[in-house]
Amino acid sequence: MAAAPRRAAARRRRRGTGRDHETRGRLLERAAGLFAERGFDGVTVREICGAARANGAAVNYHFGDKLGLYGEVVEVAIAAMRQTAATALAGPEGGPAEERLRTYVRAFLDRLTSRGPDSWIHHLLSREFESPTPALDRILDRVFRPRLARLSRIVAELLGCPPGDARVARTVASIQGQCLLYRQHAVLSRLFPHWQASQTELAELADHIVRFSLGGIAALAGPATRASGA
Repeated sequence: MAAAPRRAAARRRRRGTGRDHETRGRLLERAAGLFAERGFDGVTVREICGAARANGAAVNYHFGDKLGLYGEVVEVAIAAMRQTAATALAGPEGGPAEERLRTYVRAFLDRLTSRGPDSWIHHLLSREFESPTPALDRILDRVFRPRLARLSRIVAELLGCPPGDARVARTVASIQGQCLLYRQHAVLSRLFPHWQASQTELAELADHIVRFSLGGIAALAGPATRASGA
């Protein structure tokens, strides 16, 4: 879609009233929940405005169009994910690689298992991955690529090889995969009904994933292999 309506909406926001800002906030909040639940294509502007108790033209007024509103919702999600990434990537580059890996895994698990106000973000991402919109590249460039680049450096250091070695990308994918299962609450509750995302359990789980990964890394360490994307 053309960007002109969204630029006009941005100018209106800058000169908007307090009531305008309240309406805009409600639209963002309700749209985030609806998009996370049903995806971009599964939600209409009318439904969003109804849920936000706003005039039918409010989305166009504040965001230019539905895609503009979705883009703003994605920006909220990106900001929250970048904050989590700041925690996951905390610590100096020169710190012990094992501790940097443990910090990464624990922060990632905390985010994946959260049932707090930001838990809608992973539902939104699932929808976005299944049916990509123009926002996907923004999410990948600003959240996932920096996060995985740092994890790749940690893994390469532990393997004793360059970041471009084929084993690095595969090991990074393995670590991510171990964590991602714990996002599937409906599956976990059926397969492991006694598992609870308590702080103690998450600490033990993070330690297990790190130790398991270090064992695999030790088995893989050796002469460099050709670079690969997976």
